[in-house]
Amino acid sequence: MLKIPLTLAATVAFGTAMTQQVCAQPEGQRLGAVHFDTSCSVDAQKTFNQAMLYQHSFWYRASKKLFEDALKADPSCAIAYWGIAQSLLANPFNPTPAKNLAEGLAAIEQGKRLGAQTQRENDLIAAVGAYYANFDSLDQRTRSQAYVKAMDDVAARYPGDDEVQIYYALALNIAAAPTDKTYASQLKAATILEPIAQRRPQHPGVAHYLIHTYDYPALAQKGLDAALRYAKIAEAAPHAQHMPSHIFTRVGYWRESIASNAVAAKLAKDGREPDDELHASDYMVYAYLQLGRDREARALIDDMNTVTGYNAERNTGPFALAASSARYVVERGDWARAAQLEVRPWKFGYVEAIGHLARAIGAARSGHPEAAKADVAKLAELRDKLREAKDVYWSQQVDIQAQIASSWVLFVEGKHTEALNALSAAADAEDQTEKASVTPGPLAPARELFGAMLMERAMAREALAAFEAALAKEPNRLNGLAGAARAAELSGDKVKAKVYYDKILAMVGDIDSTRPEIGDARAFLKKL
Repeated sequence: MLKIPLTLAATVAFGTAMTQQVCAQPEGQRLGAVHFDTSCSVDAQKTFNQAMLYQHSFWYRASKKLFEDALKADPSCAIAYWGIAQSLLANPFNPTPAKNLAEGLAAIEQGKRLGAQTQRENDLIAAVGAYYANFDSLDQRTRSQAYVKAMDDVAARYPGDDEVQIYYALALNIAAAPTDKTYASQLKAATILEPIAQRRPQHPGVAHYLIHTYDYPALAQKGLDAALRYAKIAEAAPHAQHMPSHIFTRVGYWRESIASNAVAAKLAKDGREPDDELHASDYMVYAYLQLGRDREARALIDDMNTVTGYNAERNTGPFALAASSARYVVERGDWARAAQLEVRPWKFGYVEAIGHLARAIGAARSGHPEAAKADVAKLAELRDKLREAKDVYWSQQVDIQAQIASSWVLFVEGKHTEALNALSAAADAEDQTEKASVTPGPLAPARELFGAMLMERAMAREALAAFEAALAKEPNRLNGLAGAARAAELSGDKVKAKVYYDKILAMVGDIDSTRPEIGDARAFLKKL
């Protein structure tokens, strides 16, 4: 395992010390270095470059304003409309609000009418227009495919233009199919970005998009270098401080994830970016729970529930609020409270589904299958609505959740073989797809839950295999390690049990925690 804590600790400490000074810094400072060549006036070019610093770190409110300022400095700067359209996409890895799509399409049309002085700029305006075209009838995945095709053509025309190539790599990542386990698009993006990273080590977009490129279990180790560099390149950007935790989560570096997101949430709060604050906090809650630091997780969730001003038309804030509360009860196995979890109405069906999954598992594992069936039915209803809306990815995710919930109902009803088969199938389906960037991971990995169900049937050897498979995809999860340790112990493999119990204690340290998994590890090792 790559050793990084000291390097990261220094970065995070510096970021924390500088947080109070963010608002006092001149625009564009401590955000990296970008030059995006335009045909605009000298003053507009300078402002455009400042806008790109924010845009590459997904700081959209600031970037949009600066692109507008570039237009004020030079009303003929048509490429600024491209920048405005990029800003209005918000995080292109998540659904763009309809209002933004309408405004973005209008910006593209203005840019086309005005016309730029270079073909390159006109080509870029037309390319992002493919992302907005027919937004009222085409889903985002279809439009992202049209965009990457358009950018493929633009990139071929300007092979030596780093900024064009960087946006082509980003388009490849955005349009990557979550079921493609060859990671062809992501690896193609990596071949574009890695050489540019060598030429432009202070470019925030390159490091940022490399993290997205490698944000997959099979590729995550490759992303550690970019994760550490991005935090240093753009110290003032909340998203830049958060993004390393995508990689830290993938490799199970929980302390590093907490440190990264603590800085990100503070910067976002100070900069009045509540969506970013909630997103970073959700990742932090997830990490706290893996270390058994439940009190800190609970306190952070309480703080999250006081945050106001987030955009309910984007999934970022609602997802963080729904997921963090559900994680708190499910990760701790508090089934009675999980069964009573309040599910708030949200615009996004898959956000509501998180709470219904927690309620269903909680009710079933508390011995109340009839109560669980109401939430299973709700999951099916939400899945069907997502299918009707042609949201392929999230309808699949909610379908997996419905399978998981149904399997626990079957299990409690005594239909053990049927339940195990159903949960195994759900785990297989989950393994064929990938998590969305909005979340650090599923509420609980289906394969890990399968291991727990096998343990309930005293099938320790089979459970051990399930837990180990889950850990290969989601390393250092506390419940996964604890499940593997207990399964090994009951299988009579004391050597392997010791390995997993040792991992738990090495991971959590001497924390004062009430989590039984940590107590079991200490008791086992004490007996030895």
